[in-house]
Amino acid sequence: MTLKSLQQKDRDHHLHPFTDHLQLSEKGTRVITKGKGVYVWDAEGHQILDAMSGLWCVNLGYGREELTQAAYKQMQELPYYNNFFQCTHPPAIELSSKLGTISPADLNHVFFTGSGSEANDTVVRMVRRYWQLLGQPEKQIILSRKNAYHGSTIAAASLGGMSGMHEGGLPIPNIHHIAQPYWFEEGGDKDPDTFGLEVAQELEHAIHHYGVENIAGFIAEPIQGAGGVIIPPESYWPAIQNIIDEHKILLIVDEVITGFGRLGQWFATDVYQIKPDLIPFAKGVTSGYLPLGGVLVNDKVTDVISKGGEFTHGFTYSGHPAACAVALENLEIIERENILEQVKNKTAPYLEKHWKRLADHPLIGEARIKGLVAAIEISNNKETRGRFSSDISAGSICRDIAISNGLVMRAVGDTMIIAPPLIISESEIDELIEKTTTTLDETNRHISSL
Repeated sequence: MTLKSLQQKDRDHHLHPFTDHLQLSEKGTRVITKGKGVYVWDAEGHQILDAMSGLWCVNLGYGREELTQAAYKQMQELPYYNNFFQCTHPPAIELSSKLGTISPADLNHVFFTGSGSEANDTVVRMVRRYWQLLGQPEKQIILSRKNAYHGSTIAAASLGGMSGMHEGGLPIPNIHHIAQPYWFEEGGDKDPDTFGLEVAQELEHAIHHYGVENIAGFIAEPIQGAGGVIIPPESYWPAIQNIIDEHKILLIVDEVITGFGRLGQWFATDVYQIKPDLIPFAKGVTSGYLPLGGVLVNDKVTDVISKGGEFTHGFTYSGHPAACAVALENLEIIERENILEQVKNKTAPYLEKHWKRLADHPLIGEARIKGLVAAIEISNNKETRGRFSSDISAGSICRDIAISNGLVMRAVGDTMIIAPPLIISESEIDELIEKTTTTLDETNRHISSL
């Protein structure tokens, strides 16, 4: 089929997620037809370096034969069976064991879902069930952060702090949002560590305001991904952990984006030395080859839930055998090819060295990075960290120019973000930086001409 016929069919029948369909109808969809390594190709044959790993998920890159073969073999043997009614199957058993082995501290159990959104819906029900079984059913409130993203189902979107997603009666009751540790946007004249401590104190204030007797837990991403790769100041997480420990509420660390090697360790909680009670995960567990998510649960919570009778929650595709088989192979490849060590000791430091130099560009107010996730802030004034007016849409301009230069970067407002596949090489990083620099130069010229 021609590109135009594919676009017309898409226009006639396909409702896209997070899309202005009127605008899409005018432009026509970008049709991606194949992928290999860190690259994808569109229907017109253009090769594009995918610096976003699809949607933060294609950690091992495109075209890994081992992963497709794992799915094929499992589908031949047992394409589907459920985990309801006291049943299971070997892939779910083996993956549960593997996840318990690589997860932090005492997070030895897993509840499987089909996505990160479902994982965070599960969190809401599991956390409230935990306190109910302990005889404290009034502990209903879950605290989250403004500009957080935890998914797009009703409960997950409520946990998220993006006001644009809170139409139609969201958030659901007993979910409240506190400040985010976004120094570039909100730090003013404070140094980052002072700002980090002040924002962490928002959790303390919220606990006192709502009453610890009413609070079930606090959920947060180690690094806010869809909010703009917001890397908290070093002072932030230790202060949060101290508050959690003092008030004995549950800590939920959303690792849907950061899990499975993004920061050079299995989980970002290891990097930040956080002690979560639950970890929602998805994306990189299968490198996006099949949908799979879940919640890692520590022994404390598991002991209560497992002794409390039936937990009336689950999904048809919880622990789907083919998805579990792919996840197992994915994790084994990460170990076999020493991907974590490669990210931590080689490619992440190499990308950091070159990425931070982008802060010297006249259009960039800050370049930040942690592991293989990074952001640059488009600014009209480096000293004041000022922004262009909203009618310019500098981020959208930059994103579109990047695509024309053969590079996928994502725009979050005027913040450009990347999260390349974990298998990216130093030469491919050179290409990424070269294309980013060219894109920024062209974006600067374009904005200057407006």
